Order: sequence, then structure tokens, then C-alpha cells
Amino acid sequence: MIDNEMKKTLWAAADKLRSNMDAAEYKHIVLGLIFLKYVSDAFAERRNELARRFADPDDEYYIEEEELRVSDLEERDYFTEANVFWVPEEARWERIRDQAKQANLGKIIDDALTRIENDNPRLKGILDKRFARLQLEPGKLGALVDLISKIGFNGNSHRAKDVLGQVYEYFLGQFASAEGKKGGQFYTPESVVRVLVEVLAPHKGKVYDPCCGSGGMFVQSEKFVESHGGRFGDISIYGQESNPTTWRLVAMNLAIRGMDFNLGKEPADSFLRDQHPDLRADFIMANPPFNISDWWNERLADDPRWQFGAPPQSNANFAWLQHILYHLKPTGMAGVILANGSMSSSQNNEGAIRKAMIEADVIDCMVALPPQLFINTQIPACIWFLARDKRTNGRDRRGEMLFIDARKLGRMETRVSRVFDDEDIARIANTYHAWRQDGETQEPYEDVPGFCYAASLEKIHEHDYVLTPGRYVGAEAVEEDDEAFAEKMKRLTGQLAGQFAESARLEDEIKRNLVKFGFNL
Repeated sequence: MIDNEMKKTLWAAADKLRSNMDAAEYKHIVLGLIFLKYVSDAFAERRNELARRFADPDDEYYIEEEELRVSDLEERDYFTEANVFWVPEEARWERIRDQAKQANLGKIIDDALTRIENDNPRLKGILDKRFARLQLEPGKLGALVDLISKIGFNGNSHRAKDVLGQVYEYFLGQFASAEGKKGGQFYTPESVVRVLVEVLAPHKGKVYDPCCGSGGMFVQSEKFVESHGGRFGDISIYGQESNPTTWRLVAMNLAIRGMDFNLGKEPADSFLRDQHPDLRADFIMANPPFNISDWWNERLADDPRWQFGAPPQSNANFAWLQHILYHLKPTGMAGVILANGSMSSSQNNEGAIRKAMIEADVIDCMVALPPQLFINTQIPACIWFLARDKRTNGRDRRGEMLFIDARKLGRMETRVSRVFDDEDIARIANTYHAWRQDGETQEPYEDVPGFCYAASLEKIHEHDYVLTPGRYVGAEAVEEDDEAFAEKMKRLTGQLAGQFAESARLEDEIKRNLVKFGFNL
């Protein structure tokens, strides 16, 4: 594992080398080099393992002839069978490191990436070969190679993946912060992703994200599976991303963790060029761009995905919800982050679609989020949890919906950004699972004034099908105050009188000081 101080040190050093280069451009350089270092180190680890096994008479891989042992270390099949990318000799990190001071280092790196792509079909078209045309100051690229060379990925292969994955993920977050609004287009804050993952609990099956950004939903899903005793690979990953550079980012992010994935044949718009038209997923997690208005195309008229009504051409929120429901298995569940307006807007057919979804009983839970969680927007946000069948997991919550108001949770990590702590995430997830009754040891669900409320569809109808949690959870319970009213008023007015007196004293002192300098009020 790598501690936070080391991550910060690495980032500070890498960011210093950026100089005046735009963060959006620099991101692909740094992350591309980290990926190149990883595949080379993973290759070296496997090569060292094979060398030991070839020389061990008790091992099934034992080779008696020493000359044959050496030659077989360059046999591709020994690497691909262990899910390790084949790295040609000219593309290995030590070769690049040794040439870090060369004037044509950018071309050397591009050539290495090309060779790796050519020898690994899974990486075809994924690696970003832009190093030869960089605008970095002379020597900065070599310094960056030297810096990344110091990150220790060697040793145990799982540790290597963990360390690299942590560095890659941390840098993604830092680049998102550096890019501001643009950064939010490829990065969903980790603590928000964890809320979706802990609520949906994707133990096994197909996981889909139709606007997957850099792949945070997938990474957290794998972490969830492993932390709950599952096996790496218990989930199958399906994603789609329209931005070509972000499409490469997510592919690298998943590849460095050894995760298998299907991101479609190419980067593409999920509405116009659905890369997984026949997919029915067990779990869907998504953070679509909020309130996008330029999504519509005439080809989308009468699309079979619009089961609950044609989405307004001026806003894609209800297009995303219906696209996701279309791709959900009958027993599947989904979590979708949207702007708060989606819970109450009645413009351009949005209210009618929301009503149809409520009456079809496909909305499981609504969570109102606090402000300042997202890098790219100050628009208030919420999470829609969807379920096609509310009888799954041993429960029956048909005709009912859970509302959670989490606006008071989280803490300010910086002056401008808020995060959920483990306790916040657990409170939301445990409340949901208690309501869903999906565990024998679960505490029984209870409404908590100001935080959560289980509402019947009749109750929702009374509120004109508006789904804002604040309408349902009520006011937070106030602790009983045993102090008598008369005594409390006497105490509070005494405090107020003291504050007035102090205010008057300070006012007189300020006037006296001004007189000393020749100013009279």
C-alpha cells in the first residue's frame, strides 16, 4: 500500500513539472507513463517468476536445459496465460528510463506504446501516443520519467496492482480538481461513488455504466466484491463513453487492475450509437452530465427505450433514466446521479414521465445530496435508485418508496469541496438495506424525522408526484428541553444585555481612538 503523504509528494513533483502546460493535456502524459511503467513492471514480475519456476526441479514448469530456460523467457504464451500484457524488449521501462535524457524521448515513448498495442489486441486504439508532439519544456519529459521510475511497483503482483491503482486513481482526482468544471466530466468523487456501490451491493453479475468517465464505478464495484469475500472477476464490466480521450483513460484504468471489460468497439454517444443494445445488466451505476440540452436527434423519435414517455428534447435527464431502465434486468437495480430538478420539474413532459415511473413502481429510493460534492457543478444533486422488481432479495416493498435526506451529511475537505466519511456512507447504505429487509441481522427499519421516511404511493400522489426527500422526511427531532420558559427567558435576556453592554463599550473605545487622530463622529 502507499500512504497519502507519498501520493501527495508524487503529485506535487509531477505537477511542478507541468509548468505552463494545460492540465487537460498533461493528464494524458502522466497517466500514460504510469500505465507504461505498470505493464512493464507486471511483465518483469512474471518474467522473474518464470525464471524461478524454470529452474525448480519440483515445478511443473521445470526446464532442464539452461539455454532453453533463457529462450523460453521470451515466449509470449507464458505471459498471456497469466493475464499479463506482453511487452516487447524495446518497449520495456528500463529501456525508456535509460534514454530519458535523449532529445527524441517523446518519439521513443510513442514507439514503445505502438509496439505494446500491436502485440496486445485488447489495447488496440487505447493508448494515447502524443509524446512526440508535446509542448513540454526541454528536459521536463525526462524528469517525469525519472520521477515515475521511483514509484515502486515491483514485488508481489497484487501489491503492484494496488499501488499503481491507488496512484492512478489519486492522480485522476487531482487532475479533475486542477481542470475544474472540465474535470468533472470524467471523474465522479470517490465518496459519492461509494454511496452508490454500498447501496447497490454488486456481489456478482453484469455491471453497466452508460457514461463511464474514467471508470470509478467499476473500480469501486470490484473493491466491494473483494472486501465482502467475493472473487476478483465475479462481476462483468460493460461501459460506454463518448469522449475519445476519456474512453482511453477508463480502458487504462481498468487494464492496470487486470480487470476484464467491454467498452464497446469505439467511443460513442449512448443515445445514438448504443454499444450494448442487447445488454440487460444486474447493476447499473451512472453519473450522466446534468441537464444536457444538445442530446436530441430525429432518429430518437419513437425509440423503444422511451417506455414511460418521450423525453423532452431540451433536457436529457429522463432520457438517461429510461435508457438505464431499458438495460436493466427484471431483477436488476440501478443508481443514477441527477440534478435536483429531476425530482420536481413538470416542464416539457418531465412530470408526466416521472408520474408514469412512480405508478409503474420502478423507483426504489431517492437520496438528496449535500452541496459542494462535485467538482464540475454547484447544481444541487440527488440519487435515483431504481428497481424493476421490489420483491427481490427476500423483501416486498411494492407500493412504497424510501426517501433519504442526506443534505446535512459530509464534511468540508477543502474550502470548496465536501466529502462523505465512512460513517456517512454507512448511515445511508444501512438505512436503505434495513428498509429493503435484505439481511437476517439487519436492524429493523424506522423512519427518522429529518433524515428518512418510507412513503406509500398514495402519499406521493398527495404531493403531486414530486420526489424531493425534504417533503417527506419532515423536521429533525429536537431534544427535549427541561428548562422552564420563564427561567430560560431570564437567562437569555441577561446574556443579551451583557452583549449590548460590551457592544456599547467597544463603540466608545473606537470613538476615543478616532478623536486621538483628529477625527470626530
